[in-house]
Amino acid sequence: MRRTKEEAEKTRQTVLEAALTLFSRDGYSLTTLSRIAKEAGCSRGPIYWHFQNKDDLYEAVLAYSQEPLEALVDECQSMADQPVAAMEHFLEQWLSLLANDRRYRQSFEILLNKTELTDAMSRTLKRERELTRSIVALFGELSGKAREQGDLKSDEQPEDLGLLCYTFLMGITQTWLFAPGLFSLEQQIPFFQRQFRHLLSLPPEPAG
Repeated sequence: MRRTKEEAEKTRQTVLEAALTLFSRDGYSLTTLSRIAKEAGCSRGPIYWHFQNKDDLYEAVLAYSQEPLEALVDECQSMADQPVAAMEHFLEQWLSLLANDRRYRQSFEILLNKTELTDAMSRTLKRERELTRSIVALFGELSGKAREQGDLKSDEQPEDLGLLCYTFLMGITQTWLFAPGLFSLEQQIPFFQRQFRHLLSLPPEPAG
């Protein structure tokens, strides 16, 4: 029985990977369960064993591919006593994941460029918006703590700075995904880190 459960989980992961590839490449509308089954090397039966329909699979794909981002939010929340370090770590990891983690990058491709936002997406959109709010709130909390510690000199409200941090990251993300040949994201991470400090009126990173 244990082996059967392990095999079922392996099949589920294979289906998720296949669906992630097709949703990010071809979009939600053009991706069918039949095409996902072919990509996964199985029939449609195993897909229906694990997922009710394409919408359910789509929601699971995004949850699966954004696990690194959710883990990053939790990690930075645990660093709240070092707010500047936590914000910089979040920025560096977000951009590094985008440049180097295929699943993470594909999740943004699906959400930003490959999905028609219809009523069928309501559950997924609710989840993604909750994740967005949690990131904005995290940066707002960290900004407030950095101000209390005397490291952040901006007069703006912490919640507004939280929104600013999120839109800064999403702007980089959307620009690079739309035109990846415009710049090397990995090479430009140090530049974006410096501009992030400037944006929040944080002290320059110590030399050396």
